[in-house]
Amino acid sequence: MGYTNLQPPYRSYGSPEYEYAQRRSSWVMPLGLFMLTLLTTLMAGAAWAGQDFLEVTTWVSGLEYSMLILTFLAAHEFGHYFAARYHGVDTTLPYFIPVPPLFLPFGTAGAVIRTQSPILSRKALFDIGVSGPLAGFVVSVVFLIIGFMTLPSQEYIYRIHPDYRQFGGAIPEYGLHFGTTLLYDWLANIFANPNGWLPPMNEMYHYPYLCVGWFGLFVTSMNLLPIGQLDGGHIAHAMFGEGQVRIGRLVWWCIAIMGLGSVLGYVYSRIIYDSPDALYMFFQSLLLPPLYALHRAVPEFYHLWSGWMVWALILRLFIRIEHPYVDDDEPLDRKRMILGFLAAGILLVSFCPKGIFDVERTEHNSVPRQLPRKNKGEIASVVQTKNAYYNHCPSRLTFGWESPCYQTAGHYRKS
Repeated sequence: MGYTNLQPPYRSYGSPEYEYAQRRSSWVMPLGLFMLTLLTTLMAGAAWAGQDFLEVTTWVSGLEYSMLILTFLAAHEFGHYFAARYHGVDTTLPYFIPVPPLFLPFGTAGAVIRTQSPILSRKALFDIGVSGPLAGFVVSVVFLIIGFMTLPSQEYIYRIHPDYRQFGGAIPEYGLHFGTTLLYDWLANIFANPNGWLPPMNEMYHYPYLCVGWFGLFVTSMNLLPIGQLDGGHIAHAMFGEGQVRIGRLVWWCIAIMGLGSVLGYVYSRIIYDSPDALYMFFQSLLLPPLYALHRAVPEFYHLWSGWMVWALILRLFIRIEHPYVDDDEPLDRKRMILGFLAAGILLVSFCPKGIFDVERTEHNSVPRQLPRKNKGEIASVVQTKNAYYNHCPSRLTFGWESPCYQTAGHYRKS
């Protein structure tokens, strides 16, 4: 066609040398990223175990966490991979995404595969989309069951946080919290020892099986959102065709509204206290009545995950709401439709509205509200110090604008 091939003849398209180079490049990059992700997850596991992850000798304490989270990611991505190969769709091996725990506490941002040939049927689209979340969901549930059935005694958390002993063994409420889900609570009620130790959600990340199981449910639910080219978008488009757009828009608005709740909660927490500043008082008189009314009506609305707003922007700007059209009018069979609705059920029971959030340590929460009981029902006492306060409060209201009282250093103080 008038163009000169600048590629050397021994590396020309279709030659043995070219095919060898293609095969080599198909596994070198995935393997390199996997090794880097192994390194970053070892560091993250050491951090979850309460160790200094910058010290190489502590990485061995993160080995269990690293193996578990890589197993979950591999199950999810190879579910997609084998389904794609079954339908004759050319695809890459999984690309694991390493992230140092300085930037993301899990040590990874997940993994992806890339299809290199078009998906021409709705059945293939559905099978490839649903196989990954189902495989990852099964692995996550198994990890959670094992984690609940093999929970160590409370002494395990005291080795990580020996300062908790000063509270008689109770756990303070500050720190990093993982939001709970319907499935997590259900599995805890069934498989955890009712007479044993069940870590609260601000300490459960020290237990690798529980941490990775929770992470797996969280990632699975995010992928199952019926939006764009997320796994849920593939499933919804295969099931409902162009109806996926309406479903995706509805779900996107729900995500955006949840993100708005965290923004309003932040504003509410900033204008709830008195100030002599005139501009502050103006905004307080304007915004506080409706925000307080909303807080009284739906108090949990202000405690939703702040990341939902960021996720809504990412979905809108990069992933898009609409799934690319697949030119195939053949509907899915009954078994696939049932499996699709099962995937929607998995989304509901795995969805975590509160996500991951941090509770700042303050004088209000530096001592636990509920103390563990000693023999014969005696309440364990808390040693008073100059900066500690009694946990008992005559009012059951929360701190802040609702004017509760609390005890500090042996006397009451009104807010």
